[in-house]
Amino acid sequence: MTRDGDQDRGTDADAEAGTPRGGDVPLPLGGAGMPGTPSGPSRPSGGGPEPAFGPEYTPYQSIGGDERVRELVDRFYDVMAEDERFRTILELHPPDLAESRQKLYEFLSGWLGGPQLFMQRRGHPRLRMRHGHVQIGERERDQWLACMAEAMDAMRIDGQLRSFLDQRFAHVADFMRNAAG
Repeated sequence: MTRDGDQDRGTDADAEAGTPRGGDVPLPLGGAGMPGTPSGPSRPSGGGPEPAFGPEYTPYQSIGGDERVRELVDRFYDVMAEDERFRTILELHPPDLAESRQKLYEFLSGWLGGPQLFMQRRGHPRLRMRHGHVQIGERERDQWLACMAEAMDAMRIDGQLRSFLDQRFAHVADFMRNAAG
């Protein structure tokens, strides 16, 4: 269902945004057969460059699995809560960030190619629908991306993984905009 209660059947705009037909979330990063997900060797080779991501070697594995995804989420929300530059997006969240942290952790776990925790516990992410109650414009998008960039900097995420995540986070953040400015 869409925000106005109509059945969501997907559109050509959904396909152009990298969204599955009938869906409301850009394609996950590590899923098998997902368009836009590079494929390559299944594991890093000794001392060489990191392999491309695909179903056998996901960003979830590259980042370090469950503990590192949780750390990324915690750092993201810590940056948001502690830095006045991000007050606009912090105010879009409930005062207690525990549930927001948990939801983002569950979502990123599956989106990065790990366990599909969000889907198992809450159903399809449908990001636009779930965020429809808040205005997301360029300022909010940019603040979200800056918080994520600072969290990744603090964790020293770099190289191929950082480039990949920067690109995909930017795509999703822009996809989420529902307001001008």
